Amino acid sequence: MSFVPVAEDSDFPIHNLPYGVFSTTGNSRPRIGVAIGDQILDLSVIKHLFTGPVLSKHQDVFDQPTLNSFMGLGQAAWKEARAFLQNLLSASQARLRDDTELRKRAFTSQASATMHLPASIGDYTDFYSSRQHATNVGVMFRGKETALMPNWLHLPVAYHGRASSVVVSGTPIRRPMGQMRPDDSKPPVYGACKLLDMELEMAFFVGPGNRLGEPIPISKAHEHIFGMVLMNDWSARDIQKWEYVPLGPFLGKSFGTTISPWVVPMDALMPFAVPNPEQDPKPLPYLRHDQPYMFDINLSVALKGEGMSQAATICRSNFKYIYWTMLQQLTHHSVNGCNLQPGDLLGSGTISGPEPESFGSMLELSWRGTKAIELGNGQTRKFLLDGDEVIITGLCSRRIWGGQAEKLEKSSSLDLKKPMLAREEGNGNRLVEFPGTRIKIIIRQ
Repeated sequence: MSFVPVAEDSDFPIHNLPYGVFSTTGNSRPRIGVAIGDQILDLSVIKHLFTGPVLSKHQDVFDQPTLNSFMGLGQAAWKEARAFLQNLLSASQARLRDDTELRKRAFTSQASATMHLPASIGDYTDFYSSRQHATNVGVMFRGKETALMPNWLHLPVAYHGRASSVVVSGTPIRRPMGQMRPDDSKPPVYGACKLLDMELEMAFFVGPGNRLGEPIPISKAHEHIFGMVLMNDWSARDIQKWEYVPLGPFLGKSFGTTISPWVVPMDALMPFAVPNPEQDPKPLPYLRHDQPYMFDINLSVALKGEGMSQAATICRSNFKYIYWTMLQQLTHHSVNGCNLQPGDLLGSGTISGPEPESFGSMLELSWRGTKAIELGNGQTRKFLLDGDEVIITGLCSRRIWGGQAEKLEKSSSLDLKKPMLAREEGNGNRLVEFPGTRIKIIIRQ
């Protein structure tokens, strides 16, 4: 229990303590904080209290505008920080509890804070690790007999994404322009994407990197994974379809990827570890591991169109449906000697389960636009319309992860109008606001 008031249904109990970067009206400098209850503990204010064997020499990492330096310190520093913070915030610890002046400077209301990207993302890679998703897409475009490509069951397939367009939740997403070929019998055309999709994903941040030419063995991969976020890899399906052969996604993906502002440390997630998926054929030795590194995280996607009083859930899935583990993803990424760096972002790929209602994209839910997705009150979708809001939530057992939502804007090469604003309060304790949407990553005991 913490001395900080934490409601029974709070998103941020002492068991979670996710890291984020925030600023306030009174202090516009981005700084590192930890969420507890409805407050943010400003680590730059209490950095002098980190006196453990590792962090006493690196107190300055908490005075940085991103988490990169802290991520780069590695597991010993992360565990030391988590243990110290849980002790500092406990009801029985007087150090911060009874220092009125320090508490006044150290705590900020989440409602008054603006969240920023938690790290400076040097590189972003998105995997394709859900077997059901890969199979569904393969059936749509190649047929059942050749749904999975020959390499898929042997290695974690991925593409190199665009780090510069990764944005924090609440950043408006503009419908992209591009070249597409809706009619195969006619020449391609240029215009606004008409088949705009969301993708239900999660992602992890890399901690310490590796030197160029020195792969990370799978036995050490867990030491390089800092924590996880929710992710929506927006996809322009019509642009993607025309461009992706032979080199893969480009403009159909690079216009925007949204992540949550709070990074849940892996130690907070370990109680929810489940057995790794059965892999047949058995992967090559460099990809084999026995350590459970799959997590039971229930995920859902809701959509709220203009004029709708509440969002409609269109998908319920689970992170455990991923075929390739994060350890395998990271190890394979580095096996050729590629050097990863603190703050690199590695996405899971769309997370689809075995049932139609667990498919993690509208491409699958509408089966390539051949059937409507029911939203209630007579509203349907096949793909996203202007003004739609997408809300991604997660649940670890009885532990809520929170929500992510963005609102789509019309696209025009000449339209530079300001983002549309909307506000919704409801759905329990979730707050959806534009700009400045909160994604709350939750672990509750």
